[in-house]
Amino acid sequence: MKYILASASPRRRELLSQAGFSFEVCPSDAEEKSGGSSPAEIVEDLAALKARDIFEKCQASQTEDFTVIGADTVVAYNGEILGKPADEEEALDMLSMLADRTHQVYTGVCLIAVKGKKKYMRTFHECTLVTFYPVTRGELLSYIRTGDPLDKAGAYGIQGPFAVHVKEIRGDYNNVVGLPIARLYHELRELEAL
Repeated sequence: MKYILASASPRRRELLSQAGFSFEVCPSDAEEKSGGSSPAEIVEDLAALKARDIFEKCQASQTEDFTVIGADTVVAYNGEILGKPADEEEALDMLSMLADRTHQVYTGVCLIAVKGKKKYMRTFHECTLVTFYPVTRGELLSYIRTGDPLDKAGAYGIQGPFAVHVKEIRGDYNNVVGLPIARLYHELRELEAL
């Protein structure tokens, strides 16, 4: 089976590579709009939007069975969704709010597979709870100056320098990085068995 990742995320590419997948990268540039009302609905909607966008663009040129993998990750706290910060000030606000508290990280995944003449679509999400230690303003400003938080949902990357502030994780660590790779592996196995 040929895999196409509908994401430009280097973290998702790294997770797929580490898991032994061979894949092409074809990032979606679809406008990210969701009618969902909960974080779970929103990440599933956006993952499906990206997967459909790339499926439609690639379908005609494919000569073998293939699967498009779309994904979207958000951080949520107290019902508020925290996407990528617009600037350093917004990153500081987000991280200050999350310090010494527990928040949720949702990743939605959508798989669109073509096997022979049949098309299959499967969408799911994972939620991981992440608790931070108390973090001083100085520590937050020092982290923000690295530039690391500016391209990440919730303004932090768990696999980078901010890891020293993570007190506890309940759920899939890789989900926080950006792709629940174990769940993805098993969902793909089930799809391929159809």
